[in-house]
Amino acid sequence: MARNYELDDTDRKILALLIDDAKTPYTEIARKVHVSGGTVHVRMARLEELGIVQGATLKIDYQKLGYGVRAFLGIYLQKSSVYEGVVKALREIPEVVSIDFTTGAYGIFARLICRDTNHLREVLHEQIQLIDGIERTETLISLEEAFNRPIQMQEIKEDND
Repeated sequence: MARNYELDDTDRKILALLIDDAKTPYTEIARKVHVSGGTVHVRMARLEELGIVQGATLKIDYQKLGYGVRAFLGIYLQKSSVYEGVVKALREIPEVVSIDFTTGAYGIFARLICRDTNHLREVLHEQIQLIDGIERTETLISLEEAFNRPIQMQEIKEDND
């Protein structure tokens, strides 16, 4: 990443609109922010170049696709020096959707999405717990995700909407 970049009000407004809906066309963002479409394009290119914006994602209802179990996994490492190797191995398991290096009891905290509890058990026993460097794991199954949102940028007050 390049040097620190100070976001201005225009950057924050553009980001706020895209956080709300990443599919919003630049022309619509330009109209709401009162700048040209070219300005939005240039600003977004700059934010991507700086690594502030790192692509866009789709919000998927995995349960509707047959993946009804969300679980959190606390991973105890044998020692902190095995972290990179463990992460590399976990990255190869499609059901592992996020990994955090943490302080506290766990060395790693991961999030998994599986079809059902049998699938979760298979992933744990046949893949994760066989990774060199993992001492043991603790699993928490999510009963419901109340909400999942990005951090909100400055609110946009729109005159016409």
